[in-house]
Amino acid sequence: MKQAVFDNEGSRIRWTEVPGAEPARVYLHGLGSISAVYHAHIAARPELAGRRSLFVDLPGHGISDRPGTFGYTLEEHADAVAAALDESGVRGAELIAHSMGGAVAIVLAHRRPDLASRLVLTEANLDAFPPLTAGSSGIAAYEEDDFVETQHTRVLEVVGPLWAATMRLADPRALHRSAVGLRRGSAPVMRTILERLPVERVYLQGELSGALEGRERLEAAGVRVVTVPDAGHNVMFDNPDAFVAAVAGTD
Repeated sequence: MKQAVFDNEGSRIRWTEVPGAEPARVYLHGLGSISAVYHAHIAARPELAGRRSLFVDLPGHGISDRPGTFGYTLEEHADAVAAALDESGVRGAELIAHSMGGAVAIVLAHRRPDLASRLVLTEANLDAFPPLTAGSSGIAAYEEDDFVETQHTRVLEVVGPLWAATMRLADPRALHRSAVGLRRGSAPVMRTILERLPVERVYLQGELSGALEGRERLEAAGVRVVTVPDAGHNVMFDNPDAFVAAVAGTD
């Protein structure tokens, strides 16, 4: 396990790492998740073996610290990941990112273009203020103290056993603030940043999740959008073969 300080209180973002060839692949998880849980089985596949791989847990999640004074905005998450990559000496990485982690990856590539050479985004949040059916909007709808003191337990009961297994390991206050930051989005908004980024960009949309809004505009901007059959939001679990092919660039 490795770590880097990401705020002025000495809080640390942590990750596990597999050595290998550059450019590194940096795996970022979604809201209430853990990087290695969602991606280690992918990085271990023969098609991806031999590449340096970092499984980074965002602040407030997994093995990373969860300071109560941290804002957990997309920009702050991105800067924390940048601290981890700076500590690791990573440059020009491939960012393999899921859901909220995809939004963080987009913001990171915008703020620190030296750190990213390619983005593979799985159902990344692209727009501010998603519908209330989105998990982040549901969490952000509560007041912070109400969520921490009362609603966190209820949310764990209704999100399903897969998400709850990792969400229960996230700090409730960090989870709520991350959801609020995700719902607020970035400036410029993530979709606009993604359209303008000068690196290779791949966006994976699970077939079972429905059509991707604004797909034509993304494709016109050079984003390769892949609809993954037999998959929902968690493409890496639902169709790992297609996910590995997209990461390897052989799909």
